[in-house]
Amino acid sequence: MRIAKCFIFTFFLVSLLIACSSEPEVKRNSAQVKTDLYYLASDSLEGRETGHEGAEKAALFLEERFKAMGLAPAGENGTYFQSFDFVPHPPIQQHTTEKGAQMGMAVVKELSSSNVIGLLDKKAEETIIIGAHYDHVGWGNSNSFHTGTPAIHNGADDNASGVSALLELIERLIETDLKHNILFICFSGEEKGLYGSNYFCDHPTIAMEKVNCMLNMDMVGRLNESNTLAINGSGTSPIWEAEVNYANADSLHLVFSESGVGPSDHTSFYLEDIPVLHFFTGQHDDYHKPTDDSDKINYEGIVLVANLIERLVIGLDNNQSMEFLRTKDSDPENTPAFKVTLGVIPDYLFDGVGMRIDGVSEDRPAHTAGIIGGDIVVQMDDHIVTDMNTYMEGLAMWEKGDSAMVTVVRNGERKPFMVGW
Repeated sequence: MRIAKCFIFTFFLVSLLIACSSEPEVKRNSAQVKTDLYYLASDSLEGRETGHEGAEKAALFLEERFKAMGLAPAGENGTYFQSFDFVPHPPIQQHTTEKGAQMGMAVVKELSSSNVIGLLDKKAEETIIIGAHYDHVGWGNSNSFHTGTPAIHNGADDNASGVSALLELIERLIETDLKHNILFICFSGEEKGLYGSNYFCDHPTIAMEKVNCMLNMDMVGRLNESNTLAINGSGTSPIWEAEVNYANADSLHLVFSESGVGPSDHTSFYLEDIPVLHFFTGQHDDYHKPTDDSDKINYEGIVLVANLIERLVIGLDNNQSMEFLRTKDSDPENTPAFKVTLGVIPDYLFDGVGMRIDGVSEDRPAHTAGIIGGDIVVQMDDHIVTDMNTYMEGLAMWEKGDSAMVTVVRNGERKPFMVGW
């Protein structure tokens, strides 16, 4: 009887261990994520504008974090930094009291900034790049949507969230047995036009032909109640959707978009024929405004995004050389050019029919016509809008001085609005 009881207990224990080991591990380490993000989005960094002191402070902070976690320096001359020069646009306003000089004269002054680069060297043949830009728009440069008194734009979601997620991934992967090296890059100059990522691709610090793929985290701090995560670039390799879905053990609601081109650093790598993904939790009313602050961040949501990327990176060990695909909608010859806009913020997480509006800018065409946030654009005159691409195709049909009947769906009803440009 005692032997039988021992056997039953042992069988139960083994079964329990097997069951537990088959469950996906869900990590909840938002404390360090929050600490990193609060510093990066603090007033002391003054919005981390590229070429300014706040961005330099952020770069030094990232150097210390990389060093403390054990990444090898992978910038220039044995450092973590890769420096580049740029001419700001618009030119800097120079104020001088020199006799005969005009106050407020715009001058061209070359500035410099740095990417921060660290290598997790697994002595492997190929490398995965994980990136996030650390710069933002300072006190509100030409990219700001703020119309009031100049104020610090802390950029908690854009993109202290992506950088804090990157630091979390370093902590997790540093001791993981991987068949890939991982190059972690914190880019500067993204807000000014992908300066840092373009410079890296033109002056790589590793062999680009050995880069398997690039994963980009830009604005991952506002995971909503539906746990919706946009995955852009899924068409750049035939394995992406299957691999991401397999890694999605937390059952996030994933919205895939095929294009390898978008307003973030993954674009620079896509144009080098490298498979890319961009992780994004969505647009919001605080975008490029002083109100994008740390107290509005979903820290557990950042951890869930990190969970998915960690599992994805581990899963990619079975795919040493990924096939690259060029996405048709990102072909410059097929990309519609438009001279007018509605003045709205699209809902990039919407996966229904039409183009859902997340926000409307005051005194812009949509606002003047009576269109509001939450409306779904489904038609522009006779042009049917089914998604973001057909919406942009519609905009390309008009010029300044034209007008169009824009039909939206609001609370299940179709409503027409005359929009003038």
